[in-house]
Amino acid sequence: MRSIKLYDTYEGKLREFVPLEEGKVDIYYCGPTVYNYVHLGNFRPTVTFDLLTRFLRECGYKVRCVSNYTDIDDKIIKQAKVEGKSEKELSEFYIQAYEDCLNKLNILPLFAHPKASEYIDKMASFIKDLEDKGAAYQGGDDIYFRVNSDEKYGALSKQNIDDLISGARIDINTKKENPLDFALWKLTDDDGIKFDTVIGRGRPGWHTECVVMVNSVFNKPLIDIHGGGFDLKFPHHENEIAQSEAYHHTQLANYWMHVGFLLTNGVKMSKSLGNSTLAKDVLERHSGNGVRLFFLSTHYRAPVNYTEENLIAADKLSQRYLNSFKKAYYRLSLENIALEGLITEDYEEFMNALASDLNVSNAMTVLDREVKEINSLSIKKDADFTRLSSLLFTFSKLSTILGLDFHVEELSNEDKAMVKAYNEARENKDYAKSDELRPLLMEKGIL
Repeated sequence: MRSIKLYDTYEGKLREFVPLEEGKVDIYYCGPTVYNYVHLGNFRPTVTFDLLTRFLRECGYKVRCVSNYTDIDDKIIKQAKVEGKSEKELSEFYIQAYEDCLNKLNILPLFAHPKASEYIDKMASFIKDLEDKGAAYQGGDDIYFRVNSDEKYGALSKQNIDDLISGARIDINTKKENPLDFALWKLTDDDGIKFDTVIGRGRPGWHTECVVMVNSVFNKPLIDIHGGGFDLKFPHHENEIAQSEAYHHTQLANYWMHVGFLLTNGVKMSKSLGNSTLAKDVLERHSGNGVRLFFLSTHYRAPVNYTEENLIAADKLSQRYLNSFKKAYYRLSLENIALEGLITEDYEEFMNALASDLNVSNAMTVLDREVKEINSLSIKKDADFTRLSSLLFTFSKLSTILGLDFHVEELSNEDKAMVKAYNEARENKDYAKSDELRPLLMEKGIL
């Protein structure tokens, strides 16, 4: 297998990637809370982990990538009342809206897309076991996790517990033993969705949902890679690890990966700040390829600034790639030449760039170089078709690894006849005829 290095947030450094089981990789990244349309920033981790999945599969690994839907949450209850729907109706509507965006972004089908509501009994049993182990307790109307039960608490976010406690807000709930203790289960008879379980009637806390879904979907206590947006590092992922340490004595994942923020005017895009732009609206104005290229233009761990100008530039780059590929592809098609012949040195340079913590910028230099040569060969009368075929074959393979979809319609017999008529008109110096056909062929991307 290829040598791969990934930045592990838990260790705080680049680490050689070694899977827990040879030839297999299990990945989980946190998905959306489905109470509304998601903003564009929610899809940056999605695109990043889709790229990671594609790359690892290209390296020969069997990858199981999973992302959840949080469909049990107080925000969902509140929004359901606003829209006059049940919690289930609301969450299903926004799940569909989210998946429409996934399709437009050419995201690979996941191994599983679990919903929190499907694992309630397992969550309740998990919490009961934590109580039995002394890692959880009931305080008032909630069941809390006892943070002091995890000696390593703060290891992911590199924060000291004493510092966290001194900086914590005074909690009006005096039933907590420690201000950092977090709710695992809300025992309630309110009018929100709730479930009858072995620990009582109520609903789970967010931090528990993900731990139980990871353990249940993969059927094991430790997976290879867990991640999400940088903002999830603390408290969400820290709290997931704490529960896993208390229950299984593992950190839940062998590698933790976090994706940088999407910014608006230098500030994190967030619904709570009122500066968010909905992903569905962006994908109506811009192509899926363009949005992917926009995200990939900056290393996944660094912040990237959202502007319409940046997205327009990404769209133009996508269109330039497509036009170059299409024109060359049609020329080979007219010569009945198939795409074949991987350019090994380009492939290796590209893959080695991605093997260095997904360095897409270096990988993209290979595509840019190939497009330049494709453009040069495409206009030559005596073009080296073998070389052109290899360039297109390699470009297609590499762009697919990046998740770009450059679909080209095959030439119809009518198109081929038009090209033949155009070439004959030029040879016969019938400029009126060639001038008539040229714009038609250009519109189809053949010239």
